[in-house]
Amino acid sequence: MSTIPDELVDFVKAALERGLPRADIDAALRQAGWTIDQTRSALGGFADTAFPIPVPRPRPYLDARDAFVYLVLFSTLYVTAYHLGSLLFDIINTAYTDAADDRTGVYTRLSMRWSLSSLIVAFPVFLYMSRLVGRNMAADPNKRHSKVRRWLTYMTLFVAAGALIGDVISLIYSLLGGDMTIRFVLKVVVVAFIAGTVFWYYLSDIRREE
Repeated sequence: MSTIPDELVDFVKAALERGLPRADIDAALRQAGWTIDQTRSALGGFADTAFPIPVPRPRPYLDARDAFVYLVLFSTLYVTAYHLGSLLFDIINTAYTDAADDRTGVYTRLSMRWSLSSLIVAFPVFLYMSRLVGRNMAADPNKRHSKVRRWLTYMTLFVAAGALIGDVISLIYSLLGGDMTIRFVLKVVVVAFIAGTVFWYYLSDIRREE
């Protein structure tokens, strides 16, 4: 969430104090050159109540404890997603061997063991932190305004979107080159499933919040 200019907040507050309709305030700001996001953010900073003076809503905040919680949450999410994909890739490579692939079975077994170890540790931590965050938000809805949470959520959406775009590019490239194989298609599906699930979940979360 971008910072709202102080002059815009002061103007909206003064207009609401005079009892002007929100639609009229929005129209005046838009005519003056402010963007839709800026006007909505400024108006959204005040609760739509019948109280005689404007009541401010909680603003995004930065808290060291929240930073720790969300950094652990999203870090374990990335580790879980990466090693789940790696494990599924190794299973696909084992099921559909490629004579041109010079990697030995020992390498694959080591990779699978490392991925399983990472998932055994990271995934339960991710589930625990997700439950902790959900419980904290239920107890205090204002925690949804955490700046760290919003930044990490949008960064996760960016990473997931990049993975999906790269996945589609790889698919089209192989399709045009006639290099489509069963194990390649399965790997494309794995990436699409993991990245798509992460992207859909956090995009839905952002939309519910907004």
